[in-house]
Amino acid sequence: MNNNPAYLTREGLGKLRGELDQLVNSRRAEVASRIHEAKEHGDVTENAEYEDAKNEQAFVEGRIQTLAALIKNAVLIDEHHSTSHVQIGSTVEIDGSNGREKYTIVGSAEASPGEGRISNESPVGRALLGHKKGEKVTVSVPAGDSVYKIVAIS
Repeated sequence: MNNNPAYLTREGLGKLRGELDQLVNSRRAEVASRIHEAKEHGDVTENAEYEDAKNEQAFVEGRIQTLAALIKNAVLIDEHHSTSHVQIGSTVEIDGSNGREKYTIVGSAEASPGEGRISNESPVGRALLGHKKGEKVTVSVPAGDSVYKIVAIS
């Protein structure tokens, strides 16, 4: 299993713990019950309900392992971070070819670009880290280079 740090906000860690709790305490039992019911229908070799329940069980168990590892390796993002340079947890306003954009740099587990939350491991997130207000940053992606100017850090 991956032992890399999982950078999370306090809110993100709470959501992961809630999902893990729900999977362990309810969904796991629901799936086990479905498997038991499907077995009672007789031969399991050609039983679609049984196959479906076993597949769901594999998904649930895999998700439980993933969440447990994320929580175990969680590193909370400092809510009182510096505004002099970009770091994980910073909200950065940038000017680029697409106009002005605003992103919060978070860990990959919480990234949601549509909501303005980009991963510290993404090309833009990685390029912005460590830079200061007023600096220009070049982001290299397969489609070419983009230049962004950091307008504000909060």
